Amino acid sequence: MLVSPQRPRVELVEERAGADATLDIALSAALLARVASRERPPVLRCYRPLPTVAFGSRDRFLPGFPGATAAAGRHGFVPVIRAAGGRAAAYDRGCLVLDEIMPAADSMSAIGERFADGAEHQARALRGLGVDARVGQVAGEYCPGEFSVNARGDVKLIGSAQRIIRGAWLFSTVVVVNSAGTLRPVLEDVYAQLGLAWDPATTGSVANELSGVSIQGVQRALLAQYDGRYDLAAASLTEHDVAAARKLIDRHKVAV
Repeated sequence: MLVSPQRPRVELVEERAGADATLDIALSAALLARVASRERPPVLRCYRPLPTVAFGSRDRFLPGFPGATAAAGRHGFVPVIRAAGGRAAAYDRGCLVLDEIMPAADSMSAIGERFADGAEHQARALRGLGVDARVGQVAGEYCPGEFSVNARGDVKLIGSAQRIIRGAWLFSTVVVVNSAGTLRPVLEDVYAQLGLAWDPATTGSVANELSGVSIQGVQRALLAQYDGRYDLAAASLTEHDVAAARKLIDRHKVAV
């Protein structure tokens, strides 16, 4: 008789850190450190972010970085340095951010497998809603990645990045649900300043592919995929989580 492995218990947190976009980014890093040190259980955080342009660490060294952060600010988006890798990505309340943070004795192993597995689960969730969702990079997409989730092979819908530290990993995902039209001009100005080539037409959204879809509906579909792997338990951020994030916030701030 085969015995199914027990699903690991994971806290599901569906809230922002508050009204500070930079604190939300710092919170991801703080949760990662706290999970690695076993100060808190593993966590899946799913939230609708404030208008943010999250720059990768490599972006800081480009000559156009100051101009890019200023451009983000002119559009009403807060520029931050994110904990995970990749190039600049813009998101707002029309998006969902999912941060999967898990302890691991060997956090450096299976990086590629996590990307592939995460992307397939995300694409499966969107296909379940009726979107022609596929895994793969779209030529000319912003923040390009081999494991982006696209629609019809033409427009990017989801991007993911990872951060690895000793004892834990963070798999962070941004899903553009209904704000492609808002994000496109922001990215146009930011990428022009950074001197990075991309095709604005590759910026898509779930709502453009599926009429009448809601953020709540996309969120339910995505969380159902996680619920198949984890024993999710509703939880809230603790004062210790937020206090740890405040100690890290300066690492993620951008002077504009």
